[in-house]
Amino acid sequence: MTNKRKIINDPVYGFISLPSDLIHDLVSHPWFQRLRNIRQLGLSSYVYPGAVHSRFQHSLGAMYLTGQAVHTLRTKGIEISVAEEESVLAAILLHDIGHGPFSHALEHSLVEEMPHEMMSLLIMEELNRQTGGRLTNAIAIFRGEYPRRFFHDLITGQMDMDRMDYLRRDSFFTGVIEGSVGSDRIIRMLNVADDRLVVDEKGIYSVEKFLIARRMMYWQVYNHRTVVSAEKLLTSLLVRAREVTAAGLNLFATPALEYFLHARHRIESTRETADLVRHFTDLDESDIMSATKVWMSCSDRVLADLCRRLVNRDLLGIELQRNPFDEARVEEMRREAERILHLKKDEVKYYVNTGDVYNQTYAPGTPEVRILLKNGTTSDITSVSDLFDKEALSEKVTKYYLCYPKEIFSN
Repeated sequence: MTNKRKIINDPVYGFISLPSDLIHDLVSHPWFQRLRNIRQLGLSSYVYPGAVHSRFQHSLGAMYLTGQAVHTLRTKGIEISVAEEESVLAAILLHDIGHGPFSHALEHSLVEEMPHEMMSLLIMEELNRQTGGRLTNAIAIFRGEYPRRFFHDLITGQMDMDRMDYLRRDSFFTGVIEGSVGSDRIIRMLNVADDRLVVDEKGIYSVEKFLIARRMMYWQVYNHRTVVSAEKLLTSLLVRAREVTAAGLNLFATPALEYFLHARHRIESTRETADLVRHFTDLDESDIMSATKVWMSCSDRVLADLCRRLVNRDLLGIELQRNPFDEARVEEMRREAERILHLKKDEVKYYVNTGDVYNQTYAPGTPEVRILLKNGTTSDITSVSDLFDKEALSEKVTKYYLCYPKEIFSN
């Protein structure tokens, strides 16, 4: 008999227990184990060397915090059955199972028009078939279709357990202390009102700290200029690999990666969906990096150079500013890159490119943070906070970037 009541020693929270046979079997499944080889922060380790933690660790941490939240709600008189607890834990455990190599960096590059949430749902539905329907309620919670809506708020919300873990964990592994949040206190302040997740009034200051921490982590870590440059280089080399593959060049690739090197049309049938899930769950960062190292010696000069730059951390230069870059300056950069690197006109796009990154404290389409006041009514955080108003929280701050070869300024 297998002992399924495992205890995992987590560097952030200490001991994490697997509370049921189903949770144990999900953690043990090869598709979940694959998350060990998916970095939580993509290429952020190019800036913060400690940021090599995985989606596997994050998913376990989010499950742990969800278990703590369920315990808190029960102590406040919220009835939650054992079956409901298992379902919400399974939902949060699997919420990121649809992430591909380097997490968000390649999210829309490997499978077009399919964010990781949609891929997670496809994988969860297949796991549900494998487990004889034991994930039906977990999927309903994940989709926001379960009758008790506060369970979905634990999975997806302004202060869900996903964000609670990734802020604390990412702060821990990067060493960026500004992102550290007091998850223990916030969870102890959770409550339910009108079937939605709320925070007791005395937790207002902890909520404010949480929102500030999230905003700061975006600029200091997630949208750090060097991280943006590295991830842009990674997506560019994958685009180039697909381009030369389509032109007939036979590139080295593992079977899982080879599937994604060929242009794919919209997935329309059950068979095509199953085929996509099978290949996607075979793919991790080792496929990408092993191919990248081999492609450093390939016959396509541009692909070889892009791969060399990524492997050796010889990244493109990058500038960030509040306004879009003047097109005349961008065009000048293109001409210089073409001249210095001896590029063809259709190759310059891999070396000189523009785009934008943004930060928004209140994510659009996500329920607002509600505060449970002492008189029993609820109010939006912006109505009771001394720091925030609705406009400040909802403001979308955009910065524009320009990437270019550093050789332009060294010649």
